[in-house]
Amino acid sequence: MLVVTLALAAIGFGLLVTALTTGSVIWAWGCIIVCVIGAVLLLVSALSLRTEEPDASSRPGGRHAKH
Repeated sequence: MLVVTLALAAIGFGLLVTALTTGSVIWAWGCIIVCVIGAVLLLVSALSLRTEEPDASSRPGGRHAKH
């Protein structure tokens, strides 16, 4: 999902450059819509990764584990 978010950011940047070059508000609104969709996807991805992370107690002891 991170790749989709990065692609949407690139598309949004392209739309922003087009809006600034042409002076058209339509391109600017397209940029805003694409960037909002990308931000929502990034938030959903971050929240889903946060809930899937296992507890610290279930992790095996590593180099810095307290004994």
